[in-house]
Amino acid sequence: MGNPNLRRGALLAALYAVTACTVGPDFQRPASFWSPASWFAARHPVVSASNQRSQPSAEPLDPNWWSLFHDRELTSLEDRVAASNLDIRIASIRLAESRASLGVARAAAFPQINANSSYTRQLQSKKGVLSIFGGSPGGGSSPGTASNGLGGTSGGVPNTSLFNPFDLFQAGFDASWELDFWGRVRRQVESARAALDVGTEARRDTLLSALAELARDYVQLRGVQRSLQITNENVAIARQSVRITRERAAGGLATELDAVNAQAQLETTRSQIPDMLAQRQTLINAIALLLGEPPSAMDAELGTDAPIPPVPPVVPVGLPGELARRRPDIRQAEASLHAATADIGVAVGDFYPRFTLSGSAALQATQFKNLFGFSAGTYSFGPSVTLPIFEGGRLTRTLELRKTQQQEAAITYQRTVLGALHDVNNALTNYTSEQDKRAALQAALAQNRRALGLARAQYTQGLTDFLTVLDAQRTQLAAEQQLNNSVVTQSTDLVQLYKALGGGWEQIYPERPAPPANLISDLTAIPGPAQTTP
Repeated sequence: MGNPNLRRGALLAALYAVTACTVGPDFQRPASFWSPASWFAARHPVVSASNQRSQPSAEPLDPNWWSLFHDRELTSLEDRVAASNLDIRIASIRLAESRASLGVARAAAFPQINANSSYTRQLQSKKGVLSIFGGSPGGGSSPGTASNGLGGTSGGVPNTSLFNPFDLFQAGFDASWELDFWGRVRRQVESARAALDVGTEARRDTLLSALAELARDYVQLRGVQRSLQITNENVAIARQSVRITRERAAGGLATELDAVNAQAQLETTRSQIPDMLAQRQTLINAIALLLGEPPSAMDAELGTDAPIPPVPPVVPVGLPGELARRRPDIRQAEASLHAATADIGVAVGDFYPRFTLSGSAALQATQFKNLFGFSAGTYSFGPSVTLPIFEGGRLTRTLELRKTQQQEAAITYQRTVLGALHDVNNALTNYTSEQDKRAALQAALAQNRRALGLARAQYTQGLTDFLTVLDAQRTQLAAEQQLNNSVVTQSTDLVQLYKALGGGWEQIYPERPAPPANLISDLTAIPGPAQTTP
């Protein structure tokens, strides 16, 4: 007879070999269709001779890139955003939904067992199906029984009982299990697992956007605060000009026109302050929203002036080959392509027969006291096969749809990778070019300050008119604001560069190791995407 354990093991191995066949294409990770050898190829160096020049380098990317600004308040804000941002919390809930959907898909690989119980009060129709057997009251060959073998002393049902109301008690369970011979269910699970990866990368991308937006708003806030300081300083200069012109006009050394022009310049400078105050409050509220706080909740923390976070002298940007594995949007596009590929296998599996094992066991009696007796038992079991014959073209069109969706996902992946490369290239260009602009503005501001000093000295000595002083004041104010904007732009360009590089999520949502495969101990385990195709 042989060893029963060996026979059982051989049967399980044979069953697993059959069910391991998976129809449809296997997903292959897309190869990089183009990637530069270095971010710095064919790139012109910064021509500025300023000591404040910041240079990108191929050093490994720091996941906590905001710490390079050495701003404690910014670091504190960035540490809070992952737990407080509402968009991230929504993405986390959607990720939980995807995880639940994966559990639903995996459940289809297991037997489905249901318990049931019922009580019914029934009455058979005297004109229904039983009437074709001659089972009518008063009829038949012997009194009180149905004719043609339905009644009689040999165990037939008497006429009076057949058509009288009766009770039926039932308790039991039924079970069914679809044997996944062609891997249709496994492909569904594979698609659900890829959808879970999509949700994971979507949450990382949301976090990355929130981190970058918070840093950008913070830098712009400090820039507005600096603009207010510059404007207030120029208001003080304008007041001094008003005082000088009025004193000179009173002494007959200047005309009233000079005093009027000086007052007009003062009011023009003052008029810029309300817009800056509104912009400052808007940025504070934007940061509060990113942290899930109500309006004005961050006024006390961020209302105090602070310098614009300076850029570091060296900016690590890593290597181009790391970009596809670091940027969440690329990883998300790859997971979407994986899901679309698995959906093709599901559509192909619908063309194949479905084999199902089903069975039921129950206790049934017309009186409750007899329900739990051995003679009340009933059961049924056996396999069933379902083969699609005619679906009106639904299966064919569904397969065409899935293939087209896979092509769309593949092109979307390519576009995402190409767009990411452009983002990094543009960010590097803007970052390096802005430093040339800042150096030129610094030199221009130094000359404008010197020109204003000379103009005021010459006006005091009566060597020039006051229009020259006014023009020098306007030019200096514009140069100061332009330089301040350039400093803000340079820091925000660095934020945009790190967003383009995809850094910032690694410490909060790190990679999780893949679960180990267990192919023998559990026949219902769902194999990965690398399966054979019959």
